[in-house]
Order: sequence, then C-alpha cells, then structure tokens
Amino acid sequence: MDYQIDFNQHLYEKKKRRWRGVLFLGLAALGVIVYGSIRLGMASNKIEVDNSQNLWGRLTGILQNKEVKKEDPNYAMPAEEKDRVDILIMGIRGDNEPDSETAGPHLTDTIMVFSYDKQTGKSAVISIPRDLYVKIYDKEEKINAAYSEGMARGEGLDFTKRLISQISGVYIDHALVIDFSSFEKIIDSVGGIDIVLDQPFTEKTQWGYEFSLPAGKNHLDGKNALYYARSRFSSNDFDRARRQQQIIFALKDKLVKINLFSDPIKAFDIFKTLRNNITTDIGLWDIKGMMDLANKVNGNTKHYVISTDNLTYESHIKGSYVLLPKGDNFNGIKQEFQDILK
Repeated sequence: MDYQIDFNQHLYEKKKRRWRGVLFLGLAALGVIVYGSIRLGMASNKIEVDNSQNLWGRLTGILQNKEVKKEDPNYAMPAEEKDRVDILIMGIRGDNEPDSETAGPHLTDTIMVFSYDKQTGKSAVISIPRDLYVKIYDKEEKINAAYSEGMARGEGLDFTKRLISQISGVYIDHALVIDFSSFEKIIDSVGGIDIVLDQPFTEKTQWGYEFSLPAGKNHLDGKNALYYARSRFSSNDFDRARRQQQIIFALKDKLVKINLFSDPIKAFDIFKTLRNNITTDIGLWDIKGMMDLANKVNGNTKHYVISTDNLTYESHIKGSYVLLPKGDNFNGIKQEFQDILK
C-alpha cells in the first residue's frame, strides 16, 4: 500500500514539474513579445517590412493584426503646392433624374480639373474620361464610380480628391459636385449663357426630338445648355468633354459679371442658388478668393481632353469597355498635368 502511495506521489510531482516548465516557457515567450513590441513602439510608430522579413517581423505583424502593404508608386500622393491651385469639378446624374436608380445617381459623367499657377497667371482645364480604369479602394473599376464609392464610405469628396491627386500627380485643393437638375437651375439663375459654335451641332435621337444649334453665337437657357453638354449619341465622350468645358467657362464668364453693389438682390439669389445646388468643400470664407481667381482667368486658358488620341487606349475588361493609360501607368497623364501650365 505504501509503495502504491509513493508511486502515485511520484507521478503527481512529475506532472507538476512538467506543467511548471510549459508555463514558464509560455510566460517567457510572452515576455519577449511584449518587451519587443514596447521597444519597437518606442523606436518608431511605423514598421517597414520587405520581402526578406524574418520570423519575428511576421509574428509581430500577426499580433498587431495588421497587413503591411507597400505603397504603389502608380498611386503615390503628391505634395501640396503653394504656388498652384487645382480644383476638381464633377457632374453627376443626381437623385432627381427619372432613371437615376438604374443608371447610378452618383456616377460622375463629368470629371475635369481646373489648374492655376499663382506666379505666372497661366491656367488650364483638363478633362479626365469617365471610362478610365483605376484602383478604387480594394478593387479596380471605372473612375466615374469613385465619388459614388466614396459616398458609400462617408468620404465622397475627400476620397475622390485623393484619387485624382494620385493619378494626376498634382494636389487637388478643392472639389465641387453638381447634378444635372441643379446645373439647369444655376444657368437659368444667371439669365442663360452664351456660346459660339464653329459649326452647327445636331443630336437627332437622344432627347426624343432633333436638338440642334446653328453655327455662330447661341444663347442657351438651362435646359438647352444641359442638352448641349450631355449629348453623346451623335459624337463620343471626348467631344462631349470639350462641350462641357465650353459650358463651364461660359457660366464662369456670366458669374464674374455679377455686380453685387448695383443689383444686390439678384446677386444674393444667384449665390443662394449656387450654395443650395453645389456640393463642395469650398467654405463661405473662400468664395471671394474663388471669385477673384475666376476674374484672373482669361481667354488664354488651355483646354485639354485626355483621350485615345493622346494618353489612353481602348480595352475590354470583364465584358466592359474601359480606357487604360498608355504604358499601363499614369506617368504620361502626370507629365501632362505638369507640362500644361509651363
């Protein structure tokens, strides 16, 4: 009996020593990990990992539950430029269009960047095609979905500004979005706009009747300006981008002629319409600066449309028509944005 007791006691002590060893090793490993994490945290808040990452690097990455990604140089964020102003202008279908639910109310049919050099006074406007294929968050799709995807995540303007900055290589300072119905209201509020056509323009089917404008000077109300800017059945998206630039600058010319002092009631109504129908990060305190900038912009502004004639080529991905940048990177587009103000 005593022998049996001693044998059981021996087994108990053996198991006890074994669990003490396991516990000690576990606590020692935990101590090393905690100490290493603290030391890394004291040294730097950023951990850089390359392809030769060792076991320790992988282990700390797992513990932090963080995937360390290398920056894609194609989407590098440019630095802010104090002597240059870049404003992103976007046009969307909006929620008030009859087919907005099926056609995508927040897809940007119009994407253009207005650039101004404070030192030289040179200005330019560049239209970016809506079919340009880019990286939007964790997937690739057409750039006209960027604002819509950003809105779904609560950062519509901020995300789109960031993306356009990355692919253009210039820092976007401000952005504004206008939908089609608001566009019509704004043009009507200033009494219409004037455009000059080198040749007649005709859109036979898109609007349910033959819409046409003669060569020469045309005065357009909001509806006809919208038809002219949106028509694409008789031409293509690149021609439409040129017409959109023409309409935007005609509206700019009308706005800068507003005399706040001679007709303050009309001026107030126009600015109220602008404020109520445009989504923008331009604050009230910036409006005077923007108007001063608009006054400085003259007829020498360069107009450029990114197209298959210059910086992109056509392709199909997953059955969808897309435009890809030549060279399969944005270097050419970035260079154009730099050169256009020289």
